[in-house]
Amino acid sequence: QVQLVESGGGLVQAGDSLRLSCAASGRTFSSYAMGWFRQAPGKERAFVAAISRSGGSTYYADSVKGRFTISRDNAKNTVYLQMNSLKPEDAAVYYCAALFRGNVAESKDYAYWGQGTQVTVSS
Repeated sequence: QVQLVESGGGLVQAGDSLRLSCAASGRTFSSYAMGWFRQAPGKERAFVAAISRSGGSTYYADSVKGRFTISRDNAKNTVYLQMNSLKPEDAAVYYCAALFRGNVAESKDYAYWGQGTQVTVSS
């Protein structure tokens, strides 16, 4: 069992930056690839970024490539999402999730989810 708790969301202006954190419980954090997804009102949950167990590989949605950076610290059981040059269309609830096996971009393959953190971007 893995419990995930996101933090770092908030209200920012377009062009600003935010860093989201996701703290995981348990001793098996490094056994999971980790992903970030987001869901805007009236839209389906969408893949944002993912990182491999060791942190050696990262994956991004085209919409955030070059602006967002995912990283992890296995010693701290934490995954981060650095978001730069935020746009109004980035506004959503952001979720972190843990993947044991499967496609990093497929939400259905993730075993554990956090409760989400709201990101609001004003224009």
